[in-house]
Amino acid sequence: MQQNTDTDIQLRELDAMCVNESRLQHKWYHNLKYLAIGILFGIVFVKSEVVSWFRIQEMFRLQSFHMYGIIGSAVVVGMISVFLIKKFNIKTIYGEPIKFSPKTFNKGQIYGGLIFGFGWAMTGACPGPLFAQIGTGATVVAVTLLSAIAGTWVYGKFRDKLPH
Repeated sequence: MQQNTDTDIQLRELDAMCVNESRLQHKWYHNLKYLAIGILFGIVFVKSEVVSWFRIQEMFRLQSFHMYGIIGSAVVVGMISVFLIKKFNIKTIYGEPIKFSPKTFNKGQIYGGLIFGFGWAMTGACPGPLFAQIGTGATVVAVTLLSAIAGTWVYGKFRDKLPH
């Protein structure tokens, strides 16, 4: 059975962002820590105005550096984190190794990025802060959430026919 699992992970490495799958089984309440972190993350999004459609529109109109500064600092923190994880062979909190797989460039990334960017600019919402926007009372963003779910479903349905 181990061989099939390893083969599955090797296949998923070709097109997946994350193949680190824990083999540990946890009780349901272990997920409460993720709920707490998600709530705190949402509060940070609201306080930093990352969920503000006005700030997002400013960014796409090149009228403000606010969002570029936030996105840029997140990229830098991510780069440093990956560097440190690789350099010191850091493991998960449960001692499991973190594995990074090389990714190859393809034209589908350009098309996907353009579709994502156009949707972000038109709706003033990207997938990360959707729930925080809904939580702040912008219930109309539920339409964007349902559209994102529908888009994910359509991608999954036609994935084999798309350029990868």
